[in-house]
Amino acid sequence: MIRAMSDVNVKAGIESILKRIDEALARRPPHIKAPKPQLVAVSKTKPVEMIIEAYEAGQRHFGENYVQELVEKAQHPEILKHCQDIKWHFIGHLQNNKINKVLKLPNLYMIQTVDNERLANGLNTAWEKFQGDNKQPLSVLIQINTSGEEAKNGVPPSEAPALYKHIKENLKHLQLEGVMTIGAFGFDYSTGPNPDFVSLINVHKQICEENNLDLESVQVSMGMSDDFEHAIEAGSTIVRVGSAIFGFRAKKNA
Repeated sequence: MIRAMSDVNVKAGIESILKRIDEALARRPPHIKAPKPQLVAVSKTKPVEMIIEAYEAGQRHFGENYVQELVEKAQHPEILKHCQDIKWHFIGHLQNNKINKVLKLPNLYMIQTVDNERLANGLNTAWEKFQGDNKQPLSVLIQINTSGEEAKNGVPPSEAPALYKHIKENLKHLQLEGVMTIGAFGFDYSTGPNPDFVSLINVHKQICEENNLDLESVQVSMGMSDDFEHAIEAGSTIVRVGSAIFGFRAKKNA
Protein backbone atom coordinates (compact mmCIF):
# COMPACT_ATOMS: atom_id res chain seq x y z
CA MET A 1 0.00 0.00 0.00
CA ILE A 2 1.41 3.35 -1.03
CA ARG A 3 0.71 6.35 1.11
CA ALA A 4 -0.91 9.01 -1.02
CA MET A 5 -1.62 11.85 1.43
CA SER A 6 1.67 13.10 2.83
CA ASP A 7 -0.04 16.06 4.49
CA VAL A 8 -2.00 13.78 6.84
CA ASN A 9 -0.66 14.14 10.39
CA VAL A 10 -1.46 10.85 12.13
CA LYS A 11 0.03 11.87 15.48
CA ALA A 12 -2.04 15.07 15.52
CA GLY A 13 -5.09 13.01 14.53
CA ILE A 14 -4.60 10.69 17.51
CA GLU A 15 -4.10 13.63 19.87
CA SER A 16 -7.22 15.37 18.54
CA ILE A 17 -9.41 12.29 19.01
CA LEU A 18 -8.10 11.62 22.53
CA LYS A 19 -8.88 15.22 23.47
CA ARG A 20 -12.40 14.90 22.03
CA ILE A 21 -12.87 11.62 23.94
CA ASP A 22 -11.98 13.36 27.20
CA GLU A 23 -14.35 16.24 26.42
CA ALA A 24 -17.21 13.88 25.56
CA LEU A 25 -16.54 11.89 28.72
CA ALA A 26 -16.83 15.10 30.75
CA ARG A 27 -20.30 15.63 29.22
CA ARG A 28 -21.49 12.11 30.04
CA PRO A 29 -24.36 12.31 32.56
CA PRO A 30 -23.36 11.27 36.10
CA HIS A 31 -25.99 8.50 36.23
CA ILE A 32 -24.28 6.60 33.41
CA LYS A 33 -21.85 4.26 35.09
CA ALA A 34 -19.26 3.28 32.50
CA PRO A 35 -15.46 3.42 32.31
CA LYS A 36 -13.46 5.79 30.13
CA PRO A 37 -13.66 4.66 26.49
CA GLN A 38 -10.85 2.84 24.76
CA LEU A 39 -9.89 4.13 21.32
CA VAL A 40 -9.59 1.56 18.55
CA ALA A 41 -7.91 3.13 15.52
CA VAL A 42 -9.56 1.67 12.42
CA SER A 43 -6.71 1.19 9.99
CA LYS A 44 -8.54 -0.53 7.11
CA THR A 45 -7.12 0.45 3.69
CA LYS A 46 -4.39 2.46 5.43
CA PRO A 47 -0.71 1.71 4.76
CA VAL A 48 1.62 0.10 7.27
CA GLU A 49 3.56 3.37 7.54
CA MET A 50 0.53 5.15 9.02
CA ILE A 51 -0.11 2.34 11.51
CA ILE A 52 3.49 2.63 12.71
CA GLU A 53 3.07 6.42 13.03
CA ALA A 54 -0.04 5.94 15.16
CA TYR A 55 1.73 3.32 17.27
CA GLU A 56 4.69 5.64 17.83
CA ALA A 57 2.19 8.29 18.96
CA GLY A 58 1.08 5.90 21.72
CA GLN A 59 -1.88 4.13 20.08
CA ARG A 60 -1.99 0.38 20.74
CA HIS A 61 -5.45 -0.85 19.71
CA PHE A 62 -6.14 -1.12 15.97
CA GLY A 63 -9.20 -2.42 14.12
CA GLU A 64 -9.40 -4.15 10.74
CA ASN A 65 -12.55 -5.02 8.78
CA TYR A 66 -11.22 -7.48 6.22
CA VAL A 67 -9.59 -10.84 6.93
CA GLN A 68 -6.99 -10.67 4.16
CA GLU A 69 -5.92 -7.16 5.10
CA LEU A 70 -5.55 -8.15 8.75
CA VAL A 71 -3.56 -11.24 7.74
CA GLU A 72 -1.15 -9.09 5.72
CA LYS A 73 -0.74 -6.36 8.32
CA ALA A 74 -0.49 -8.53 11.44
CA GLN A 75 2.35 -10.50 9.82
CA HIS A 76 4.05 -7.56 8.12
CA PRO A 77 7.76 -7.49 9.07
CA GLU A 78 7.72 -3.74 9.76
CA ILE A 79 4.69 -4.07 12.06
CA LEU A 80 6.29 -7.00 13.87
CA LYS A 81 9.52 -5.02 14.27
CA HIS A 82 8.15 -1.61 15.28
CA CYS A 83 4.80 -2.43 16.91
CA GLN A 84 5.49 -5.34 19.23
CA ASP A 85 2.69 -4.49 21.68
CA ILE A 86 0.04 -3.83 19.03
CA LYS A 87 -3.43 -5.19 19.79
CA TRP A 88 -5.56 -6.15 16.80
CA HIS A 89 -9.36 -6.03 16.90
CA PHE A 90 -11.26 -7.74 14.10
CA ILE A 91 -14.33 -5.58 13.48
CA GLY A 92 -15.68 -6.97 10.20
CA HIS A 93 -17.91 -9.88 9.27
CA LEU A 94 -16.13 -13.15 10.03
CA GLN A 95 -17.08 -16.26 8.08
CA ASN A 96 -16.58 -19.63 9.71
CA ASN A 97 -14.16 -20.78 7.02
CA LYS A 98 -11.85 -17.81 7.84
CA ILE A 99 -11.64 -18.45 11.60
CA ASN A 100 -8.30 -20.27 11.48
CA LYS A 101 -6.73 -17.56 9.32
CA VAL A 102 -7.53 -14.92 11.91
CA LEU A 103 -6.93 -16.81 15.14
CA LYS A 104 -3.40 -17.85 14.27
CA LEU A 105 -2.25 -14.24 13.78
CA PRO A 106 0.23 -12.62 16.20
CA ASN A 107 -1.13 -9.98 18.58
CA LEU A 108 -4.79 -10.76 17.99
CA TYR A 109 -6.65 -9.09 20.86
CA MET A 110 -10.39 -9.26 20.22
CA ILE A 111 -13.11 -10.38 17.81
CA GLN A 112 -15.83 -7.72 18.05
CA THR A 113 -18.29 -9.31 15.64
CA VAL A 114 -19.63 -12.59 17.05
CA ASP A 115 -23.23 -12.69 15.87
CA ASN A 116 -24.39 -16.32 16.09
CA GLU A 117 -23.86 -19.53 18.03
CA ARG A 118 -22.15 -21.32 15.15
CA LEU A 119 -19.45 -18.67 14.87
CA ALA A 120 -19.01 -18.56 18.65
CA ASN A 121 -18.67 -22.35 18.79
CA GLY A 122 -16.17 -22.31 15.93
CA LEU A 123 -14.05 -19.64 17.60
CA ASN A 124 -14.09 -21.52 20.88
CA THR A 125 -12.96 -24.79 19.27
CA ALA A 126 -10.28 -23.14 17.15
CA TRP A 127 -8.86 -21.05 20.01
CA GLU A 128 -8.50 -24.18 22.14
CA LYS A 129 -6.58 -25.81 19.31
CA PHE A 130 -4.28 -22.84 18.74
CA GLN A 131 -3.72 -21.84 22.35
CA GLY A 132 -4.12 -24.97 24.46
CA ASP A 133 -5.42 -24.97 28.03
CA ASN A 134 -2.70 -22.78 29.50
CA LYS A 135 -3.41 -19.58 27.59
CA GLN A 136 -5.88 -16.76 28.10
CA PRO A 137 -9.33 -17.13 26.53
CA LEU A 138 -10.05 -15.11 23.39
CA SER A 139 -11.77 -11.78 24.02
CA VAL A 140 -14.99 -11.36 22.04
CA LEU A 141 -17.98 -9.05 21.74
CA ILE A 142 -21.48 -9.89 20.54
CA GLN A 143 -22.42 -7.84 17.47
CA ILE A 144 -26.01 -6.63 17.58
CA ASN A 145 -27.91 -5.31 14.55
CA THR A 146 -29.67 -2.43 16.30
CA SER A 147 -30.80 -0.73 13.09
CA GLY A 148 -32.45 -3.81 11.58
CA GLU A 149 -30.80 -3.11 8.22
CA GLU A 150 -30.53 -6.23 6.07
CA ALA A 151 -27.10 -5.16 4.81
CA LYS A 152 -25.70 -5.16 8.35
CA ASN A 153 -24.60 -8.21 10.29
CA GLY A 154 -25.46 -8.83 13.90
CA VAL A 155 -27.89 -10.72 16.06
CA PRO A 156 -31.29 -9.03 16.60
CA PRO A 157 -31.47 -7.22 19.97
CA SER A 158 -34.14 -9.64 21.22
CA GLU A 159 -31.83 -12.63 20.65
CA ALA A 160 -28.66 -11.13 22.11
CA PRO A 161 -29.25 -12.16 25.77
CA ALA A 162 -29.64 -15.83 24.76
CA LEU A 163 -26.41 -15.71 22.73
CA TYR A 164 -24.66 -14.07 25.66
CA LYS A 165 -25.84 -16.83 27.97
CA HIS A 166 -24.80 -19.56 25.50
CA ILE A 167 -21.25 -18.21 25.27
CA LYS A 168 -20.90 -17.57 29.00
CA GLU A 169 -22.20 -20.98 30.04
CA ASN A 170 -20.70 -23.23 27.36
CA LEU A 171 -17.61 -21.72 25.73
CA LYS A 172 -14.77 -21.60 28.23
CA HIS A 173 -12.15 -20.56 25.68
CA LEU A 174 -13.95 -17.29 24.96
CA GLN A 175 -13.81 -14.26 27.24
CA LEU A 176 -17.10 -12.49 26.53
CA GLU A 177 -16.37 -8.82 27.17
CA GLY A 178 -19.60 -7.18 26.04
CA VAL A 179 -21.67 -5.97 23.08
CA MET A 180 -21.15 -3.87 19.95
CA THR A 181 -23.13 -2.29 17.15
CA ILE A 182 -22.42 -0.43 13.94
CA GLY A 183 -25.78 1.27 13.66
CA ALA A 184 -27.27 3.28 10.82
CA PHE A 185 -25.03 5.88 9.21
CA GLY A 186 -25.73 9.62 9.26
CA PHE A 187 -28.24 9.93 12.10
CA ASP A 188 -29.56 13.46 12.63
CA TYR A 189 -28.89 14.25 16.29
CA SER A 190 -31.07 17.35 16.17
CA THR A 191 -34.04 14.96 16.31
CA GLY A 192 -32.95 13.40 19.64
CA PRO A 193 -30.89 10.44 20.89
CA ASN A 194 -29.58 7.87 18.40
CA PRO A 195 -32.02 4.90 18.54
CA ASP A 196 -29.20 2.46 17.76
CA PHE A 197 -27.27 3.64 20.81
CA VAL A 198 -30.42 3.52 22.95
CA SER A 199 -31.11 -0.02 21.74
CA LEU A 200 -27.58 -1.26 22.50
CA ILE A 201 -27.59 0.32 25.96
CA ASN A 202 -30.95 -1.34 26.69
CA VAL A 203 -29.61 -4.75 25.63
CA HIS A 204 -26.49 -4.13 27.71
CA LYS A 205 -28.65 -3.35 30.73
CA GLN A 206 -30.83 -6.45 30.19
CA ILE A 207 -27.77 -8.70 29.90
CA CYS A 208 -26.28 -7.25 33.09
CA GLU A 209 -29.54 -7.67 35.02
CA GLU A 210 -30.15 -11.24 33.84
CA ASN A 211 -26.58 -12.29 34.65
CA ASN A 212 -26.25 -10.31 37.88
CA LEU A 213 -23.37 -8.22 36.51
CA ASP A 214 -22.28 -4.66 37.26
CA LEU A 215 -22.97 -2.36 34.32
CA GLU A 216 -19.36 -1.16 34.38
CA SER A 217 -18.04 -4.71 33.91
CA VAL A 218 -19.61 -5.26 30.46
CA GLN A 219 -18.12 -3.38 27.50
CA VAL A 220 -20.19 -1.36 25.03
CA SER A 221 -18.56 -0.83 21.62
CA MET A 222 -20.38 1.84 19.61
CA GLY A 223 -19.48 5.07 17.89
CA MET A 224 -17.28 5.81 14.88
CA SER A 225 -15.64 8.88 13.34
CA ASP A 226 -18.88 10.78 12.77
CA ASP A 227 -20.65 10.00 16.04
CA PHE A 228 -18.21 8.71 18.67
CA GLU A 229 -18.74 11.69 20.96
CA HIS A 230 -22.49 11.07 21.08
CA ALA A 231 -21.76 7.39 21.72
CA ILE A 232 -19.49 8.21 24.65
CA GLU A 233 -22.13 10.48 26.17
CA ALA A 234 -24.59 7.58 25.86
CA GLY A 235 -22.25 5.13 27.63
CA SER A 236 -19.87 3.67 25.03
CA THR A 237 -16.67 2.14 26.41
CA ILE A 238 -15.00 1.36 23.05
CA VAL A 239 -15.02 3.73 20.06
CA ARG A 240 -13.82 2.75 16.59
CA VAL A 241 -12.35 5.75 14.78
CA GLY A 242 -10.65 5.66 11.38
CA SER A 243 -10.99 8.59 9.00
CA ALA A 244 -10.88 11.20 11.78
CA ILE A 245 -7.40 9.89 12.63
CA PHE A 246 -5.89 8.74 9.35
CA GLY A 247 -7.40 11.54 7.31
CA PHE A 248 -6.57 14.27 9.82
CA ARG A 249 -5.22 17.51 8.36
CA ALA A 250 -4.13 20.37 10.55
CA LYS A 251 -5.67 23.71 9.64
CA LYS A 252 -3.36 25.87 7.49
CA ASN A 253 -3.23 28.64 10.09
CA ALA A 254 -2.55 26.27 12.96
